[in-house]
Amino acid sequence: MAYARKEESCPLCAATDLTVHHEDAESTYLRCSCCALVFLRPDLRPTPLREVLRYQQHENTGSDEGYVRFLHRLIDPVLARLPSGARGLDYGCGPAPVLGEILSSRGFLTASYDPLFLPDASLLERVYDFVTCSEVMEHVHDPRAALDVFASLLQKGGTLAIMTRFYGVEAPFAQWWYRRDPTHVCFYCEETMRWIARERGWRMECPTPHVVLFAVDPQ
Repeated sequence: MAYARKEESCPLCAATDLTVHHEDAESTYLRCSCCALVFLRPDLRPTPLREVLRYQQHENTGSDEGYVRFLHRLIDPVLARLPSGARGLDYGCGPAPVLGEILSSRGFLTASYDPLFLPDASLLERVYDFVTCSEVMEHVHDPRAALDVFASLLQKGGTLAIMTRFYGVEAPFAQWWYRRDPTHVCFYCEETMRWIARERGWRMECPTPHVVLFAVDPQ
């Protein structure tokens, strides 16, 4: 088995016990033996401009029934667990805040934030009962820092809801369509999410495939 270079470390847990999970002519993906995160080698990550151009190709709107059905994979288990009147933040909503609008229409007022398209920094200075994060974590270059931000945004016992495709479920990594998006740089599995829960002292459940809910107690 091929091993990573000694100077490389995992962007989630900082471990250096890494192996090459997949390599081809264009990309090299490393797997962490500690937390099981698979990630694109850092020097191969897309530039910010390339990321923006890729995001602008997405056409995710509230009028797209397929997209709305997709979002309900996350929305439905969140709705089933929220107390009446809970308020939240949808982090990484992209140019169209569809998820937040749906939750707000169900009686759970939800603000929408995106570092590129809706960068209202004042939203990150508040605390919420829940934070949703749909199809975001695979884009994040520094997942540990992102989790720190989410924890800071939540009331004690608040809910962090994450949806991202788990590797090893749908297809072998080499053929997996999800990793072919050039802006997808980190890939998770249930083992990775359980590592996060243990490391941070959060309670965790997986109500549906590729969806994780954390009960977050700030440290």
